[in-house]
Amino acid sequence: MHSSVSDGPASWYRASVAVELESCRPLQGETRADVCVIGGGVTGCSTALHLAERGYSVVLLEAGDIGHGASGRSGGQILPGLGTDITTVQQALGLPRAREVWEMSREAVRLTAELVERHAIPCELAWGYLHAAVKPRHVKELEAFREQMSRDYDYDALEWLEGDALREHVVTEAYPAALYDREGGHLHPLNYTLGLARAAQRAGVSLHPRSAALEVQRGRPATVVTEQGRVTADFVVLATNAYQAGLIPELSGRIMRAANYMIATAPMSEDQAAQVLPKNDALSDANFVLDYYRLSADRRLIYGGEVSYDGREPPRLKERMDAKIARLFPVLKGVPIEYRWGGDVAITLNRAPDFGRLGDNLYYAQGYSGHGMALAGLAGKLMAEAISGQSERFDVFSAMPHRQFPGGRALRKPLLVLATNFYKLRDRL
Repeated sequence: MHSSVSDGPASWYRASVAVELESCRPLQGETRADVCVIGGGVTGCSTALHLAERGYSVVLLEAGDIGHGASGRSGGQILPGLGTDITTVQQALGLPRAREVWEMSREAVRLTAELVERHAIPCELAWGYLHAAVKPRHVKELEAFREQMSRDYDYDALEWLEGDALREHVVTEAYPAALYDREGGHLHPLNYTLGLARAAQRAGVSLHPRSAALEVQRGRPATVVTEQGRVTADFVVLATNAYQAGLIPELSGRIMRAANYMIATAPMSEDQAAQVLPKNDALSDANFVLDYYRLSADRRLIYGGEVSYDGREPPRLKERMDAKIARLFPVLKGVPIEYRWGGDVAITLNRAPDFGRLGDNLYYAQGYSGHGMALAGLAGKLMAEAISGQSERFDVFSAMPHRQFPGGRALRKPLLVLATNFYKLRDRL
């Protein structure tokens, strides 16, 4: 976690927790399980839950508290699709397999809603999503995307909005047009993650927060070592995403950590909320370094954007984010910003998620590239299926080719910063 923005108040998500876990302590001593899951975000909690429901004994280790990483800090948008354009998947795997990936991304959204309902998770799940053009180039790209999705993927949930029709959803002059996706939505990400953890506990999973995995001794069985204990397990699932910290060296170069930053305003009046997002949709814009936002159930604007790859807070971050909100929504003048925080996501070179296995008993899912809230839940279900011997669906994702970021350890970050600066420049054109 990049800490500079978190030196002030904690995230609004931590301040509004509505799910209480049963007592769980750091791991001490030796224990045996069918599966050891490393990581207590959506990926890890979903994997643990789905495995326990299949009858496996599961121990889950988390270095911090449950939901400490991106799962408990994100924009909370629940969307079909991936962090990359579906065309990238189509070029790599062909249209039939790309259609399977798209349909599974839709399944990920439905699975999220099903888990929320089945486990009575109080996470403010709401529907409606806008993908907004910022400039004429985006308008053409979004029109082409809508046509492609209807033609090649039989996806007709996208509605074209401009003018007054668009302003019925978002009251700003910033966007010439947008696609409204009725299958997308948003939720309180930390309460959702904690809800999955609580459901996993009730299914029999042993949760151990503040139990960082220090070493994975591979073999059959494998052993995962923490500061005060060790877990011996037939299978290991790596669900650490941006927080892997070199635990599995051959996976480290396939992802890069990127910090994103968020704010939450004070609660707005009903009138003010109606002058921002009157239909309570989530929104993200079409820039490469995108901004995204939504309303909370108590009518706060939850707004995210900006990015850092080098561990340092971007210059004038507070002023830049505040200025963006003022430009988008003049009606919010005088509404104070009460919370500022940040968190790390993992991105891959092609922005597609990286799922796979090492040997026959170490599974991983990482690199959601900012698009993981729904997909991570499905990743957990797919890894549970694969460990149970039904790996066909997991293998569709794991067939996606991934390369290491260029430059080796020394130059990887500088090269990425250079590339991102090019795209930031392009965003301004």
